[in-house]
Amino acid sequence: MAEIRAARPYDAPEIVRLRRLMFVAMYGRDEPGAWQGDAEEAARRQLTGPRARLVGFVVDGDGAGEPHLAACAMGRIEERLPSPRHPAGRVGFLFNVCTDPRYRGRGHARATTEALLDWFGAQGVTRVDLHTTDEAEALYRSLGFAEHATALSLDLSRRA
Repeated sequence: MAEIRAARPYDAPEIVRLRRLMFVAMYGRDEPGAWQGDAEEAARRQLTGPRARLVGFVVDGDGAGEPHLAACAMGRIEERLPSPRHPAGRVGFLFNVCTDPRYRGRGHARATTEALLDWFGAQGVTRVDLHTTDEAEALYRSLGFAEHATALSLDLSRRA
């Protein structure tokens, strides 16, 4: 298994490249645009400093060609009001789990996700949420994820 390491601000362009590949896999089309530069800037800023708001774990590519990432799993902690089941009110959100097609089938998604789950646990997080595709659902269920409630969401950009 390849070495897993914490994502750093300089990984931002590669994290966004993997994010773009994830969207292609999810939606069946490539949608490059200004969002990529904005996402790189946001990732770089949010991965910076001792109290970084974004955390992730990555696997470096095998060195063929330009330096690149083989895989990543990103997340953040949201502090909500404490509740009986989550007395600290710390909830993790797991997202942007993606493996470059050249490296799929090697366990990188599982390894980066497990590293992030371990990190969440060390931070006092008592629940981790995620959104998944049908293709990735089995991976997350094998890690112990299950439905916890009915969630509704509203895309405010489409609201009249």
